[in-house]
Amino acid sequence: MKVQVPIVTDRLLIEPLTQGDNHFIYELVNTREWKQFIGDRNIASREEALVYIQKILGNRDISYWVVKLPQKKQSIGVITFIKRLYLEYHDIGFAFLPEYGKKGYAYEAVNSVLHNLLPGYESPKIFATTVPENENSIKLLHKLGMHFKKEIEVAEEKLHVYSVPSDRLRINEVVKAFFGIFANINHKQPDWSLLNHLCIPETILISKKDSDQAVYDLKSFVEPRKKILTDGTLTEFEEHEISSETQIVSNIAQRHSRYQKSGVMDKKPFVELGTKFFQFVKTQEGWKITSVIWEDDRS
Repeated sequence: MKVQVPIVTDRLLIEPLTQGDNHFIYELVNTREWKQFIGDRNIASREEALVYIQKILGNRDISYWVVKLPQKKQSIGVITFIKRLYLEYHDIGFAFLPEYGKKGYAYEAVNSVLHNLLPGYESPKIFATTVPENENSIKLLHKLGMHFKKEIEVAEEKLHVYSVPSDRLRINEVVKAFFGIFANINHKQPDWSLLNHLCIPETILISKKDSDQAVYDLKSFVEPRKKILTDGTLTEFEEHEISSETQIVSNIAQRHSRYQKSGVMDKKPFVELGTKFFQFVKTQEGWKITSVIWEDDRS
């Protein structure tokens, strides 16, 4: 499977590999990090890099993207998605020029590629492999929600295999979209219609505070929030997860989420933490929210 269209993120342009990328590929595969953690491809010239690219483009089991800084027109890394003979499922990979490491580019790029791949990906899991010594790669795999599965040996080299259920990534996207609905930071306008896409019509939402609770359906939940987010009462508002645990059993799932929200309420800035519990059901249209219950931390 191949995603041929460019992918645009907040900071990056991610485009399919072409023969015109041979200069960059020559530079990347000859970095010390590539040779140490991925392996020496014995590419000694830009012409040999071109041959290397042609082999990649001719292999239907390989999808390969180049990550670029669009403003500088600078190529900084690659993302790969490969069905390897020694792995049951596709393997997501990444490599960046050393000067662009530890800036969040790899996470941003891999996350976006996975988001674009998931609608057409039918296998239950996605794998990633790395040598045990590549600590930076392992940290990123953990951040992506991947967990160690097993150790294998390929061409006399030990590799650690990490995996993540495809459905967990899909649920991640649903939750991220749910939190994003309510943001009005930087003059953004909430897209309330997205709730109907993310939730089943009968979804129940419960706000808990001490011994009291407020119970909403989708309509009663939206109306008061729509008002304060558009009439100037609550401005510069955003909310996002800071940690989560997801349990999936067949076609149902639940998620324990810690969140942070911030904004300006009645001209007074605030930052608050809290806990949400989501429940989901897998429908013909994908994973949908069936209930949300949340409580802000006591100040």
